[in-house]
Amino acid sequence: MSRYRGPRLRITRRLGELPGLTRKSARRSYPPGQHGQNRKKRSEYAIRLEEKQKLRFNYGLTEKQLLRYVRKARRVTGSTGQVLLQLLEMRLDNTVFRLGMAPTIPAARQLVNHGHITVNGRVVNIPSYQCRPGEVIGVRNREASRKLVEANLQDPGFANLPSHLEFDKNTLVGKVNGVIEREWVALNINELLVVEYYSRQA
Repeated sequence: MSRYRGPRLRITRRLGELPGLTRKSARRSYPPGQHGQNRKKRSEYAIRLEEKQKLRFNYGLTEKQLLRYVRKARRVTGSTGQVLLQLLEMRLDNTVFRLGMAPTIPAARQLVNHGHITVNGRVVNIPSYQCRPGEVIGVRNREASRKLVEANLQDPGFANLPSHLEFDKNTLVGKVNGVIEREWVALNINELLVVEYYSRQA
């Protein structure tokens, strides 16, 4: 499936900080491209599009996948924007990232894809797997898997573990205790604009 594999700092210069995509920060503060420094006033559509792109690039989704998540969030009672963020945050690749087992979401996706991660003791290699409260996220009982995760734990992406997760560094076992709350979402985003963007597309 098509994933963005281009320069990541180019994206963060355009959209702002994306903690899931990269931990590096750009030297230049203005957007990339020939006209990056003399930017015109953005239209409402451009602002909504930008917020949508933040979600896409931070969580490493294709347009089709994000649209599927929006439709799923609409079917759930409650704030569509908040449900959408919860669905994305509860993905296995993001959960592995938030537990500190990987420095970025693309790195966490690779850990999952290569069969290093277990859920309730069974290897799960589907990054989009939805973690549910009560599930135990662990590292496969292989030396290579443990070494990879231990190396990543030396320099975790975030210092603070979200309130819905717990993690034991000695056993390399994490537990999902609930669904993430809005204030623990690390991405600076207005999710209502994303919902509005898609309501106009439909």
